[in-house]
Amino acid sequence: MDRIGLSINTRGETTDQELISMAQLADEQGYHSFWAAESWGRDAFTVLTMIACNTQNIRLATGIVNVFSRTPALIAQTIASLDILSQGRAILGLGSSGKVVVEGWHGVPFDGPLARTREYIEIIRTALSGAAVNHDGKYHQMSRFRMISPPVQERLPIYIASLGPKNLELTGELADGWLPIWLNRERIPELQEQIAVGAVKSGRNASDVTIAPYLMSYTSNSNDDLGHGEQLLRAHMAYYIGGMGTYYFESFSRAGFATESKAIQEAWGSGNRDQAAATISDKMLESVSVLGDAQQCRDQMSTFRKAGVDIPILTFPHGTDLDAIHRTIQALAPQAGT
Repeated sequence: MDRIGLSINTRGETTDQELISMAQLADEQGYHSFWAAESWGRDAFTVLTMIACNTQNIRLATGIVNVFSRTPALIAQTIASLDILSQGRAILGLGSSGKVVVEGWHGVPFDGPLARTREYIEIIRTALSGAAVNHDGKYHQMSRFRMISPPVQERLPIYIASLGPKNLELTGELADGWLPIWLNRERIPELQEQIAVGAVKSGRNASDVTIAPYLMSYTSNSNDDLGHGEQLLRAHMAYYIGGMGTYYFESFSRAGFATESKAIQEAWGSGNRDQAAATISDKMLESVSVLGDAQQCRDQMSTFRKAGVDIPILTFPHGTDLDAIHRTIQALAPQAGT
């Protein structure tokens, strides 16, 4: 069975019951995992605890928690507690987030994200193993203590959200999975080569790292609805490229869309949001998202899988209504079309 994940906006406009209903539908439909992000709204672990208490089989994944706002020991304790509560269903998704959130919201310096991620993973792995954590690093010096409530899973999976070359190498070296966003399927072989550089250091192959990108998806039920879904996707992409600093702008530029990205950034900077969204080319949209009727979406998802994606994680553009979310979950479920 093809594995597939689900990530839902956990901000305030999505109620608890709506989150539970989406997770339960995904659980019934055979989805692999439910991913909860956090920024400056709800925290991921509380949301996942709620989902764990209302589902049976779907795995519970942080997507992502950052390596600045909690100590590595606290992250290890919390993900282990979730694993115990869910009887072995937890996955830890880690990342560095960005300077704006880390410094502006959490009030801590955004220094050494790559080195800090390495140190966090080393400490978390040791803590989850039940061994004593004796660590003398740049950011943390720890001794003697061992976690007295280890997780159910012997090796709890750790995924890293990464896009840059050095972070991809770190992913290949230390992580069980890779969590990119806005992944251009044509670039997957190139990016896997960067993962392979790190994998070799650990005596592994790039294929040992699960590729689990977030894929913006929208299954339409009419031509009018298709146009609405496309508009939502374009607006969401424009926000990331034009309004989220340089990180995603540079990622799209490296993927061959430098001209479009520059125009999007300029339109966004001038306050013309509609123009920024309209500047996104059809090729840009098709390379990173899934859009169409049920069969078209299944065919597009198959194309991503053939390009090397192991676990696509469905996510939805801002403004997607509950009916469209349920429709997309059902259309792209593992059993659908069989």
